[in-house]
Amino acid sequence: MTLEELAARISALDCVTILTHGHPDGDTAGSGLGLCYYLRSVGKRANVKNSDGFPAMFSYMTEGYEDMDFEEKTVVSVDVADTKLLGSPLEEEYKDRIDLCIDHHFSNRNFAKESYVDGDSCATCLIIFKVLKILGAKPDKRIADCLYTGIATDTGCFMFEGTSPEAHRAAAELKEMGCHAAPINRIMFQIKSRGRILAEQKVISTMRFTDSGEVALITITNDIIDHYSIDRSELDAFAGIPLTVEGVRVGITLKQQAEDPGSYKVSIRTVDTDAAAIAAKFGGGGHIRAAGCTVKGDADYVANVVMQTAAEAL
Repeated sequence: MTLEELAARISALDCVTILTHGHPDGDTAGSGLGLCYYLRSVGKRANVKNSDGFPAMFSYMTEGYEDMDFEEKTVVSVDVADTKLLGSPLEEEYKDRIDLCIDHHFSNRNFAKESYVDGDSCATCLIIFKVLKILGAKPDKRIADCLYTGIATDTGCFMFEGTSPEAHRAAAELKEMGCHAAPINRIMFQIKSRGRILAEQKVISTMRFTDSGEVALITITNDIIDHYSIDRSELDAFAGIPLTVEGVRVGITLKQQAEDPGSYKVSIRTVDTDAAAIAAKFGGGGHIRAAGCTVKGDADYVANVVMQTAAEAL
């Protein structure tokens, strides 16, 4: 569908359940909550669901949120490329009955009855922002905070290569609407728990490189997470660490899965090669500079096979 058709579809929604992906980041949380608050502001009924719950760092978006009581008519997913990303129990409950998918991942599996997928968009929140403009909406500060969060986080605070001029313009308009950009940036990109600082120190000590030095990998084990009592919502930020090393073109982060210690979630970040193509070798996907997959095996096996694949890609 076109963006205008998506806007018309959203305008007609009522009694909506909005699904966000598990281990929520700023974009899925911001687009889900931002859309929910908009629908409620025009007299519609809407709720947001997440299998893992929203972490405390998003409390400025969730404060005052309460589920509404209604009979569900429509199910919408936001920033979800594959139903398996919903996590349990949402995947089991909704995987075959999602009416509308709004997403910005090229790797979207087209699982919904209707989809709007813009792989060139920096964030799903940017899509929602454009829809609200078409609808002539006047977002309040809370909606502006939600949408700014998704745009800022999915562009790495506007540092990623794929950050478009459109994203900068949207951020400027959201600031004019009253979003709290400075404190949001501090929460998302500067403040770290004491446990996270100590865990980063430990994780950096696990870093390994290919012979060329162009691929770097770090490993986060369940033991590290448990020892330093860090929330798994903090782990996404670790993915940028390997690329901070001079000369590294592919940075890889392995995260041992709590529910399946024999598998690792692999986050791939790149400077000048296709991250999604590397992830696709293991059944994953994502964006050209940021992608992910899950690989079964012990840490050494997963590290070796993924680093080899990345080196071959280079």
